Amino acid sequence: MAEIALQPARGRDVNAIADVLNAAADNLTVQHGVGFWSRHSTDRGVRWLMHVGKVYVVRERGSIVATLTLTPRKPWAIDIEYFTRVEKAMYVLSMAVMPEQQSHGLGRACVEEAVAICRKVPANAIRLDAFDSTAGAGGFYEKCGFRDVGHVTYRSVPLIYFERLV
Repeated sequence: MAEIALQPARGRDVNAIADVLNAAADNLTVQHGVGFWSRHSTDRGVRWLMHVGKVYVVRERGSIVATLTLTPRKPWAIDIEYFTRVEKAMYVLSMAVMPEQQSHGLGRACVEEAVAICRKVPANAIRLDAFDSTAGAGGFYEKCGFRDVGHVTYRSVPLIYFERLV
């Protein structure tokens, strides 16, 4: 697995973070066609992520190559009734790795760093949702130790809920 350090994003990183999210979305669109995953992020959207959570990045040679957001705030699309009852949970939002960096362990390393951050909070679980489709990252999250806890449709988008107790 790749060794990385998730670093808190800075305000000046907004456009680079949007670029990573958009490159990942474009790659999924090339592989799977246009779908829910094709939506582009904007600087406004990244600023919203920074408002609701803590955005982290991985830098390589000065460029951002991966990002994820952790927040204690439950996203709208998540119904907590599907999850294990815990004292405190953290939620992963908008995780993405630059396409040329994928399949080299960077995403898994990001997840493990997120787990370590959550243990320090402390939080008892990490929760997220993924598209329930071939473009979804469900298989990736299962390989990272997450458990499928439910399938739902939110605003016509099929989702899988995942959780990892920490």
